Amino acid sequence: MELVDLATAFEPLQSGMTVYVQGIAMTPTRLLEGLADRCRDLQDVTCYHMHLEGPTPHLDPTLEGHLHDVSWFIGKNTRLAIAEGRASYLPLFLSDIPGFVEDRLDLDYALIQVSPPDRHGYVSLGTSVEAALSAVQKARTVVALINPLVPRTRGAAELPVSAITYGVWHRAPLHAFGEGRDEPVLNQIAAQVAALIPDRATLQLGIGAIPDGVLADLADHQDLGIHSEMISDGIQALVEQGVITGRFKTVDAGLVVCTFALGRPRFYEFMDDHPMISMRTVNYTNDTALIRRQPRMISINSAVEVDLTGQVAAESVGTRMISGVGGQMDFVRGASLSPGGFSVIALPSRTATGQPRIVAQVHPGAAVTTTRNHVQFVVTEYGVANLHGLTLTERARQLIQLAHPADREALAKAYRDQLSPFAPSLD
Repeated sequence: MELVDLATAFEPLQSGMTVYVQGIAMTPTRLLEGLADRCRDLQDVTCYHMHLEGPTPHLDPTLEGHLHDVSWFIGKNTRLAIAEGRASYLPLFLSDIPGFVEDRLDLDYALIQVSPPDRHGYVSLGTSVEAALSAVQKARTVVALINPLVPRTRGAAELPVSAITYGVWHRAPLHAFGEGRDEPVLNQIAAQVAALIPDRATLQLGIGAIPDGVLADLADHQDLGIHSEMISDGIQALVEQGVITGRFKTVDAGLVVCTFALGRPRFYEFMDDHPMISMRTVNYTNDTALIRRQPRMISINSAVEVDLTGQVAAESVGTRMISGVGGQMDFVRGASLSPGGFSVIALPSRTATGQPRIVAQVHPGAAVTTTRNHVQFVVTEYGVANLHGLTLTERARQLIQLAHPADREALAKAYRDQLSPFAPSLD
């Protein structure tokens, strides 16, 4: 590894080249600034990444034609560029991305953020391994932001200094996730989800108020495990209290397994050199064949909307993309095949602006993330429905009871008039 300044690190980048960027909390924003500056003198550079946190200077409108961004998962900071056609969304299960990088990309650059080298000459990818390891192994040039605030994590996060071409020293806090919303509706949903979870279960959760609320309601449980695409602050207290032990996991017993983390600074400090935290590649964490081997595997995910047949839209509102397919289907299917396991889709009955989220039909053009053939439990603040094994009429009847009371009459009418005029009565 050669320590250089930012401009020097990007001198080899030429027009038409392809770049991979590490994401989530480890998004190397300083390197994105260097990429943007260099691309002003170039044409047709393509940049691939999962979800990015923080500023995205490489998406400046003045770089159109110089750099095109391709995202596997969309955040607030990339939605406008995608909507305006200055960037693209590539639908792909997260579990497939390392293979895509290895087999399909002719990768010139990988931009990552790492800890300083230890005495053995190894750095750490910190809180986000995802497909970055595949990118480092494939790219001709690897540029690493060397940041002393990156936690040293174990598992697949360790990387020899020899894998890095250029190192750029930069001290800055990692991107953090703010305090979750403390809302009665979300707390009600979390409590109902938590009530479904038995002792010795292994959990997959996302981020936000509902997952954190679920974890907060599990303090009286015993011997829970974590095998998840991501982890956040909510697991810290349960690990420290001895609730999360992983003792009954059949794969990676005793370990908290994930591919990326996003939380607050104190959570990153907790992760630093913690012997239970095992960072893995996303094709490992999201491998359905591996997920199903965990007994009592329970996946907990959210959605934009659920229609009366059980279709789950979690990526878009109509044709407007807002996130991505992510790993929801990997875990929904894996959990449903696990001995004693199941999947949960948890969502409020209405949006913050009062629009229904239990709908007669998904918005036209919406991407169906989890099919009605895969969905099992659906939870709102109004209750819990297990759709597995139910007819379309039975599903509609149960889902209408999960909707906001003010929306139920219209949903029943839509079912009769639009969806199935010859179906049995919902009464």
